[in-house]
Amino acid sequence: MIYIYDFFFNIFKKIKNLYLNSSFYDKKISKITDGNFTYKPSPDLLASLVKYQKKRFNIEDYSLDEIWNNNDINKRDFKKLNSFYWFFNLDLKSSKKKIQLIIKNWIDYNQNYKSRSWEFDLTAKRIIAWLSCHNLSYDESDKVYKDKFNLMIKKQTNHLINEINRSKSIENKLIGCASIILVGLCYENKKNYLSFGLDILKKISKLTLDNNGFPKSRNIKQLIFYLKYFILIREWFKESQILIPEFIDENIYYLGQGYSFGWQSINHDLLFNGNNISNNKEFDNYLKRFGYKFKNENYDFGGYLILKNKKISLIMDAGNPPISKFTQNYQAGPLSFEIISNQKKLFSNCGYYNKNNTKLNELSKSTATHNTLIIDDNSSCKFRKIKDTYMLDKNLKIINKKVLFEKNYWKIICSHDGYLKKYNSIHEREIEFFPDKMIFNGFDKIIKKKINHNYKFDIRFHVEPSVKLMKTQDNKSILIDLSDEGWKFTCENFNINIDNGLYFGNKNSYTENQNIFISGISNNQIENIKWKLEKI
Repeated sequence: MIYIYDFFFNIFKKIKNLYLNSSFYDKKISKITDGNFTYKPSPDLLASLVKYQKKRFNIEDYSLDEIWNNNDINKRDFKKLNSFYWFFNLDLKSSKKKIQLIIKNWIDYNQNYKSRSWEFDLTAKRIIAWLSCHNLSYDESDKVYKDKFNLMIKKQTNHLINEINRSKSIENKLIGCASIILVGLCYENKKNYLSFGLDILKKISKLTLDNNGFPKSRNIKQLIFYLKYFILIREWFKESQILIPEFIDENIYYLGQGYSFGWQSINHDLLFNGNNISNNKEFDNYLKRFGYKFKNENYDFGGYLILKNKKISLIMDAGNPPISKFTQNYQAGPLSFEIISNQKKLFSNCGYYNKNNTKLNELSKSTATHNTLIIDDNSSCKFRKIKDTYMLDKNLKIINKKVLFEKNYWKIICSHDGYLKKYNSIHEREIEFFPDKMIFNGFDKIIKKKINHNYKFDIRFHVEPSVKLMKTQDNKSILIDLSDEGWKFTCENFNINIDNGLYFGNKNSYTENQNIFISGISNNQIENIKWKLEKI
C-alpha cells in the first residue's frame, strides 16, 4: 500500500508541477484589478518576528546584480535571500534606486512560477517584506516600476490563495494568511483578499486551537508563534484604521493567557512537546511597547501544571497527548517534570531536535529524554514514521490527576496508562514539596493490573549541560552543583547512578549532558520507588 501511495503521489506531484509551470496557470494568477498602494505598514510592527542586527548594513557595500542567477547557493542562504527579510537590516540611508533595481531584477528573473523561489512560505514572507519596507522598496520610484511591483505583489498573492489549502504546515498557512490580509489592507478595492485571508484565519484557529485557545498540539513554541502573528495582524488593522475583527481580539486574549502561563509566570522555556530555548524577553518588550498585558493565575492550563513561589517552580506535563494529526512535534514525556530554583533549571528535560536528522528527532521524542519513568527501554507511547516525520501511533490517557497547592505544602498525584497494554501496568507519580525545608519527596509507582513477568525500569532526571553531578563515596547520594546552590538526591530502595546523555535545548543542535537514573527490576504487583531531593 505504501508503494502504491508513493506511486500515485509522485504522479500527482509531476502533474501539479506541470500545471504550475504552464502558461495557463500564469494567466490565472496574473488576473488582477487596479488598486493603489494606499496603506503603508510600519516595519517596526514586525519586530517580534524579525531578528534585527545591531549594526545595519548599507546596500552600497554589496554587489547583488547577478545574485538571482547564482544556482550554487545553498538552500538555507537561498531561502534567506528570497524571503527578503534581510531588508529589515538595511540602513535607511541605503540607495532606494539600487534596492528597487534588485527587486526589479528578481521580478524579471522570477516573474513566472519557479518551484524554488515561489515556495509557499518564501512567497508569503517576501510579500510582507516588500510591503513593510516600502520606504526603500517602493517610495520615490517611477510609474513603470510601481506598476511592475504592484502586479507582482498581487500575482504572488493569487498564488498563495491557490496553494494555501494544499500547504501541509499550519505555521506556513498562518504566514500565508498574514500576507494575504496585508495585501487586502494595503491596496484599494482588494476586499476579496481581506475576506479570503480572514476566512482562512478563522478556519485555522478553529481547527488547531482548543476551547481555551491553547494549540491542540500542546506545543508552547507554536502558541507563541500564533500569538505573534495574531498581534501583528491586529496592529496592521489598527494602523490602517480599519475595524479589527472580533475573533482576532478573542484569539489574542486566549493565546495571551497561555503565554502568561507558560512563559511570563516563570520566565523560562519549558522543554516539553517540541519546545526549545528561545528567550522571549524581546517579545515581552514588544508587548509592553504596544500595550499588551496578559495575566493567568491558574496552576493547571493546556495540560501543564505549574506550582511556584518566589524561589521554586515545579512544572509537570499532566495532559493527554494530542490526536495523531497534531503530533508532529509531540514528545512522549507524560508525568515528566522540570524544577526551577532561583531562576536556574535544577532538573530539565532534554529538549527537541527538529532538523533533518530522523534518528536524533526520534531520540528527542522518546520517553528516555524526559524526567519520567521508562519500562524495558520503551517509550510510553508509540510513533510511526510518515516520510521524515514521526507521528503518534498508539496513544495514552492521563488518569487520577490531583493537586494540592498551599503555602507550606505542595502535592501532585497523577497517573497514565501508556504501559497498560504491553506491560499491564499503570505509572503513578506523586511529588510533594515542603517550601520551608526545601525538600522534594517523590514516589513513582508501577501498579500491575495483572501479574506478569519481571521487567526492567529506569527513572531519569536530566540536567542542563552546565549543571554538574557527583556521586558520594558511600554510593547512596548524588550531589548537584547548580551554580551557587547545592542539592542532594537520594533513593530509598533502589540503586542510583550518573549517566551521560544528549541535550537538545538549543534549536537544531545538541551537546552532552548528564542525568541521574534509578534502575531496577519490578518484582512486585505494586512497585514503589521513593526518591528525595533536598537543598544543602
